[in-house]
Amino acid sequence: MTQSSSIDAVPGWGDFSGRIWLNTAHQGAIPLRAVAAAHEAVAWKASPSELSQARFDETPQRLREAIARLVKAPADQIVLANSASYGLNVIAQAYPWQAGDEIVVMEGDFPSDILPWLLAAEQNGARVVRIKPRRHVVEPDELAAAITPRTRLFCCPWVHSLSGFVVDLAALGAICRDRGVTFVLNASQALGVRPIDLRSAPVDALVCVGFKWLCGPYGTGFAWISAELMAKLKATKAYWLSMMTAQDLAGAKIEVELKPRSGARSYDIFGTANFFNTRPLTEAVSYLTELGIERIAAHGQALVDRFVTGLDAKRYRIDSPTEPGERRSTLIFFSDRDPARNPDIHRALAENGIDVAFRTGSLRLAPHLYNSASDIDRTLALLNARS
Repeated sequence: MTQSSSIDAVPGWGDFSGRIWLNTAHQGAIPLRAVAAAHEAVAWKASPSELSQARFDETPQRLREAIARLVKAPADQIVLANSASYGLNVIAQAYPWQAGDEIVVMEGDFPSDILPWLLAAEQNGARVVRIKPRRHVVEPDELAAAITPRTRLFCCPWVHSLSGFVVDLAALGAICRDRGVTFVLNASQALGVRPIDLRSAPVDALVCVGFKWLCGPYGTGFAWISAELMAKLKATKAYWLSMMTAQDLAGAKIEVELKPRSGARSYDIFGTANFFNTRPLTEAVSYLTELGIERIAAHGQALVDRFVTGLDAKRYRIDSPTEPGERRSTLIFFSDRDPARNPDIHRALAENGIDVAFRTGSLRLAPHLYNSASDIDRTLALLNARS
């Protein structure tokens, strides 16, 4: 099948040392403008007089505002984090649980979406209910059947990292709204390549890493918590920079007292002016927003189409969704018809300069905006030529 080769990589990236990086679901590359921001942050630390109070103040605020623009939410509802796990643990520890409460999760989900709730349940006499989905992700009827009068919260991924399936976000959210259940969404495998508007999305909280599809450094992330959910949460920490400023240290006497919580800032990771990570993530998120997430999504889906239609179906099977639509992600899971050959295929791809992941016995390919039609074609040529 002859295909157009007009799917070009979006400019603004390094040369990947001559390799093809098709593993964004593991780590996204950072754009060159984020690299420049990281270098600038290092230069500031090399000459500490550059670390002015203004830079300490503006660095976390600029990131908060950049994320807010991306997800269309108020900046004062953005919690700065170092992972998705951080936000999940904040909510799990701050929620006002009572004995007998139920927390619903998805069997087979990534561990970060399950462990915080297990700990919260153990500490508070609650119970974690695991839905075993018929096909990789929870469907609306499965969620509706699992909810009882004791159900307080449901947590699931937007895109399942171990299958590539996408949940029916609107339907799951509608069920939670109708039944009075808090809905927490992990968007780590979606945000940056799928648009969301938190002004209307039927979720109460969203968590996301910054180092996959958002193309930031490792050890970055954020959480968005709605005003309604925030009002329910209890304080879990007392970070001085969420209650005071450096100017408060200048007086002859320093008054140290607990102050009313300051919204999302009360739950921030400590050290929010982490210049080495915060500056490049701000630039990466801003770059994606300027490009337009809808444009990035169309680019990714075009690459998925190219791979799906070009892979030799006699030799391989594709286990993730293949038909275009809202339920197909940019994570492609495929396997040799003889799965025992998959480790060798993974090694052969790596030896030929093509990086994909090996997960749950299958190969996972995850293209992003820095990939092109030629990247997919080179991968297909190697796969389809194997005897």
